[in-house]
Amino acid sequence: MKTRKIKIKFWVDAAVYATLVLMSYQFLYPALRMLTTALMAPEDIINPAVNWIPRSWTFGNIRVAAAVLDLKKTLFNSLWYSGLLAAAQTLVSAMTGFAFARYEFKFKRFWFVMVIVSFILPAPVMLISRTMLFVSIQESTGVSMIGTPIPQVSMALLGQGVYSAVLILIFYNFIRMIPRALDEAATIDGASARQIFYHIILKMSLTTILIVFLFSFVWNWNETFVTGAFLRDKIPLLPSRLNMFDSIFASYGGQARGSTQSRLNEAYKMSATFLSILPLFLIYLLVQRQFIKGIESAGITGE
Repeated sequence: MKTRKIKIKFWVDAAVYATLVLMSYQFLYPALRMLTTALMAPEDIINPAVNWIPRSWTFGNIRVAAAVLDLKKTLFNSLWYSGLLAAAQTLVSAMTGFAFARYEFKFKRFWFVMVIVSFILPAPVMLISRTMLFVSIQESTGVSMIGTPIPQVSMALLGQGVYSAVLILIFYNFIRMIPRALDEAATIDGASARQIFYHIILKMSLTTILIVFLFSFVWNWNETFVTGAFLRDKIPLLPSRLNMFDSIFASYGGQARGSTQSRLNEAYKMSATFLSILPLFLIYLLVQRQFIKGIESAGITGE
């Protein structure tokens, strides 16, 4: 009987590990293919015998991609722009989650449903009306809106940023798990709502703040549709520049598709994609412990 249980456990574990390996391969294959292609020398790229492992390693493709992307400028712009939007979304999401979790007010359920609806509605549906709104404000006030960060920062501060509804729900669920007894004790001691929010809620939600900020940063980094509609390339960003890589590369002397130079272009595109992903990967490496700790501890706090 004991031997039979050991055999069953062995096959169960083998099935689990096989499933994990297959799932890992699905995610790792594109990343590995991108990296090896980016580091291939030109002679390896045009050599049909070379598939995965280059015979000659080179960083030339990455240097060309960095030049096409104007990496120094677009990386700096992307970091501060995504960071600004993420900070605004994190602050507003924390305040909104606190209000929904701790207070009762008129039409609370209605507004909560509206938060959910704002997540369900796709961005293209709302883009035209929002663009018309900011264009009208621009024409009536004379203040430049289109081509500046103002529209997206305003939407972030009003809870209408990229996936703001998800961020609000994260704070709402976490704050609900913080014992109300702490709020009541602070109120007895004379603390105001602002003091309770800052000294209790925020200080107990540091890991949640980090999680929300990272989610918001990554989502705003990868958002090109709404950003392109409002910025109109006035502020060159790395992901937006990546979307126009083919046309920019062509202006640098690239050939049409189907030629040998086109295959080299694929290596440059892989290098550009790698450069656009690398900052996010490095940020995750720096905060992975706090990030994982925050996710693990999110469901522990409570009465």
